[in-house]
Amino acid sequence: MKHPPAGTASGEEHDFRVFVQGIAASLHRTAYLLCGDWYLADDLVQETLARAYSHWRKVQRADSPSAYVRRILINESRRSWRRNRNVTVHPDVDLADITAVDMSDEVVNRDELLQALQSLSARQRATVVLRFLEGLSERETAAVLGCSEGTVKSQTSRALIKLKSVLNRGDI
Repeated sequence: MKHPPAGTASGEEHDFRVFVQGIAASLHRTAYLLCGDWYLADDLVQETLARAYSHWRKVQRADSPSAYVRRILINESRRSWRRNRNVTVHPDVDLADITAVDMSDEVVNRDELLQALQSLSARQRATVVLRFLEGLSERETAAVLGCSEGTVKSQTSRALIKLKSVLNRGDI
């Protein structure tokens, strides 16, 4: 098997780089909204991309490679949450620094919302972030989380009720 010259990427490496360029900003935003800390979010994205690269052929064959990688991100955030469940997370940056091309930027800029998101269970938080801040459908969210659409609906409903009560009470 002939190897590419030093300094050049193979076809698979090139495809992975192109994929990462297209999804990286969204993964960082999602990771931050899941954990509430930019440093942890960077670590989550790095772990996610390392796992995606090590299974790149499988990722490429998936019906939706981006959903596959988002699922890796969700699983990594759960692992991280389990390891750090006793650590209190405080936002370390001004939320105005979050960049997004859609209208969710207006919502995310509120510190109270970020804190309210952190009050949700990991699964509820993932559901809300994927559905409302990343704009995935119920079907796409179910695929990313590896659950049924009914579970997405019930988790979303419970999460919205909790968010409403937390934001209305000012418990944050």
